[in-house]
Amino acid sequence: MNALKIPVKVATYEELVPQVGQPVLINDKPIALFKVTSGEVYAIEDKSPHPKGGVLSEGLVSGHYVFCPVYDWKISLADGLVQAPDEGKVQTYKVEVRDGDVYVSL
Repeated sequence: MNALKIPVKVATYEELVPQVGQPVLINDKPIALFKVTSGEVYAIEDKSPHPKGGVLSEGLVSGHYVFCPVYDWKISLADGLVQAPDEGKVQTYKVEVRDGDVYVSL
């Protein structure tokens, strides 16, 4: 039986600063929220996939990508894929914005 994915309120839309990561914790999972300049909000796991890790919410955001602050890996906020020549993937999560509140489903 699949567990029901219930959206969890994590922030208000207005408190998210464009191109600045916002770390949140949901059920002991570190999640990074990003509001891009076009207004969309993304949620990805807050750890880079390379062996030494890296806190992605501290990374530089450009367009729909975040750059790992440790090794400068370019990671898509939309699908979590690390861009070539590097390889890897981070978990992405569904985001909903309703009535000015931001919800994430794990």
